[in-house]
Parts: sequence; C-alpha cells; structure tokens
Amino acid sequence: MRELTIGKNDAGQRLDRFVAKSLPLLPPALLQKYIRIKRIKCNGQRCQRDQRLVVGDVLQLYINDEFFDQPREDNLFLTLFQPKLDILYEDENLLLLDKRPGLVVHADETEKVNTLINHIQAYLYQKREWNPRWENAFTPALCNRIDRNTGGIVIAAKNAETLRIINDKIRDREITKKYLCVVLGNMTPPQGELSCFLLKDEGKKEVSVYHRPVPGGKSAVTLYRTLARKGELSLMEAELLTGRTHQIRASFADAGHPLLGDGKYGRGDVNRRYGETRQALYSYFLRFDFPTEAGILSYLRGKTFQVDRVPFAEKYFPGASWEQ
Repeated sequence: MRELTIGKNDAGQRLDRFVAKSLPLLPPALLQKYIRIKRIKCNGQRCQRDQRLVVGDVLQLYINDEFFDQPREDNLFLTLFQPKLDILYEDENLLLLDKRPGLVVHADETEKVNTLINHIQAYLYQKREWNPRWENAFTPALCNRIDRNTGGIVIAAKNAETLRIINDKIRDREITKKYLCVVLGNMTPPQGELSCFLLKDEGKKEVSVYHRPVPGGKSAVTLYRTLARKGELSLMEAELLTGRTHQIRASFADAGHPLLGDGKYGRGDVNRRYGETRQALYSYFLRFDFPTEAGILSYLRGKTFQVDRVPFAEKYFPGASWEQ
C-alpha cells in the first residue's frame, strides 16, 4: 500500500483525475474499478471518483507497485486494461495469433502503446503467467513479424528456449508459411516461382528488385499458384522460401501484377477505384514441419494452423476455396 498526501497545488481536483495524473500507467477502466472495490481510499474511507480533494487529504492506494513506475517503452503494456488478441492456438510455450491489418507488431515512430507485443504482454501479465518484476523473467517476444497493413499469423514465444528453437526453424526453413493475396491481372503461368534479389533502402523503407546479384542484395524466392480469377483481379497463394522484407509485394509488382491496395509498390489509380488503402495480403497458413530435432517443441511436429477468415478474399472472391 502507498499513500499520497494532497498539497495546496493539488487541492480542488477530482479524485480520479488526480490519481490518473499521478499513475499514468494505470488504465482508466482499472482506476474506476479500484475506486469501486475500495482499493483506492481517501483518509481510510470509501471514496467517490468525482469527489474534490482538499489540502491534507491522504489517499491510500492498494495497487501493484509497477503502476507507480514512470512510463517507459517496456512497461506501456500496463496501460492496456483489455488486451485484444485473436488467439489461434496457445500452450505453455507459445501463442499463435491472427494479427489484424493496421496493427503494428512493435512500437515505431507512429505508435507506442497499441502494438501487438504490448497486447501479448498485457494478456500474459493479467493471466499471471508473466511479470517483468520476477527475477530473471523472460520478456515474451515475437518470433516473426509482418507489416502493419498485412494481416495473419504471428508466433509469440513465452520462454527463451521456444524463441531460440523457432528462430532456428525459421532460419532453416522448417516452418511452412503461406499467404493469400489479390493481384492485378492474370499471372502467366498460373503457377510458378518468382526469383530475384532484393536490396533494402532503410531510408525509404522499401526494396528494389534486381535479377542479378548486387552488393547488399539478398536472394528472394516465392512460390505462387492462382486460386481464382475475377475480372482484372486474381486471388493468389504465395509460399515464401525466403523471408525478406516486402518480398511478396515487391516480387509480384516486379512481375507486372502488383497487390491490390499496395500504396508502395502498387497502382494508386486502381487502389482508389476499389477504395483500398491496405495491401490485400494475409499470412493465412502455418505448418511446423520440424524434420530435425525440435526439443521442447517436438510435440508440434506436423501440426498445421489456418485462420478462419480472410476479409479481402471473401469480399472479392466469395465462394473461392483456399482450404489446405
């Protein structure tokens, strides 16, 4: 329990607003709950959220110590009272999540709080599976990333051994990942492989495509097959044999068939005509192949996971099948 004494500069404020200012990490909904259940008291008595504070009032706060910290990037998860996650699978070692388009996975210059990793940490903290104050606590971490405007499956590790194994399996191509996307035009042939070299420009946050080795360039190989066609649009499945930044988006654009809605590599006139502001790209399928030893994750060998819905596929290709 901690106490806060009201001085003359704080007198006259509403109790809930004073506490919110004093504890910026405490979510507003949790603050109101703590007032109701008397984990916040004034002068040892039950208090009201809208009561006005006077000089000399003493607030008793029966609140976890971490909420008294100053906001930092590593504790902003505390501000998420109701973490929002679409969980495909969970066990003691990992989570598989269906990330919605528009949500960033990690904090960037545009968003610090509403990130996938913060929602994961808030979820596990509230389940009491994890607390950053525990000695030698492993901070839950993402094993793979997808772009803000791409949706689909993301793997989160609950412990260091899982993170190490999954990272090794991704590097050794022992995990199969497939995407759905909508592209402009009809791919010829309807099934094949896109191979190129991608050179990343960190300043512009985009990649350039080359068909010969270039200094700093990385090879990129994508398998594709056409699932459906309708007018000028095609529904494609893409499988990554390498995992490069913007690989699918840049490779299809280079082939003359950019993704619908792609503001970086696509066609602005077509995107505006369809009213699409996000690339039609979804990581919809994952399989843990694990042909070699997988340690504590051996039980996942051969298991497959698939999202239930891909909104843009349902919108433009109703009735099309992509079940594995």
